[in-house]
Amino acid sequence: MEAFVNHRPSFLLPTCKGIQVIAIDSIIRIEGISNYSKLFFLDGKTLVVAKLLKWFEEKLLEKNFARIHKTHLVNTNCICQYVGGSGGKVCLSNGEWVSVSKRKRQFFIKSWMAMPT
Repeated sequence: MEAFVNHRPSFLLPTCKGIQVIAIDSIIRIEGISNYSKLFFLDGKTLVVAKLLKWFEEKLLEKNFARIHKTHLVNTNCICQYVGGSGGKVCLSNGEWVSVSKRKRQFFIKSWMAMPT
């Protein structure tokens, strides 16, 4: 309930332990794994849930998240660096590198560069 008290943007997510309140700004990235998604948080924790990556994309698209690969949705506020290449890759605030697909590259760069700093 802390997320509601602090008025942080959040959503409710059913897990095997019940319903959990997830603060949107605490998510670094989400990786799609078949019919599941793995959430990576700023505090280093992870959470696997039975939701498709598409579900998260629809919920988070207007919340500074970008689909950079068919298996990856990233919090653009957590991107530290972009390195070009065939598709390229981004370095996130936790030190992880995530590939940007060739198909998503152009749209990602345009939208990321247009974001206010």
